[in-house]
Amino acid sequence: MIDPSRHGQNKGWLETIANWIPGFSGYLEREERRESDFLARKWMADRLQQAKKGLDNTLRQLADAAQLDALPPWERVRSRLDGLINKIRSAERGYSGFFDYVKVTEDVLGQVYQADMTLMESVRGLAEALERPASSNPQAASEMLTHVDKVDSEFGKRAEILRGLSSS
Repeated sequence: MIDPSRHGQNKGWLETIANWIPGFSGYLEREERRESDFLARKWMADRLQQAKKGLDNTLRQLADAAQLDALPPWERVRSRLDGLINKIRSAERGYSGFFDYVKVTEDVLGQVYQADMTLMESVRGLAEALERPASSNPQAASEMLTHVDKVDSEFGKRAEILRGLSSS
């Protein structure tokens, strides 16, 4: 799993020299954080996209077994999962750029990274649940939908932190 706080530890010689330029090291560090944030979100979205294959297999098995009444709840899960994946992929980066009007402070970045680490664990759990064979039981689909909604809610907390609506 990606640890966003360690992204800048593998610097090349040019980046090391650039850190000696007054004011540039902070800018470079912020850009590293932006890239790290992007990589973390990409990992989450890719992991869920990969796990969606398990859900697709469930849908295919239900259709093959002519259990058509069981399909709609699982289709809702798939639809919400697609929405979550798109939301993660298109989210704003965790740090505003050097010339952006609104700046995200180091404290807020720390909160975002903490939220991302929690979110990454939740994404891992959801992905593992999606990859397990599911039953035609409507309760199983409902539980999976609740799991997707929980991860979606956690991702929403990240956006709240960036907007300054949350202090944790």
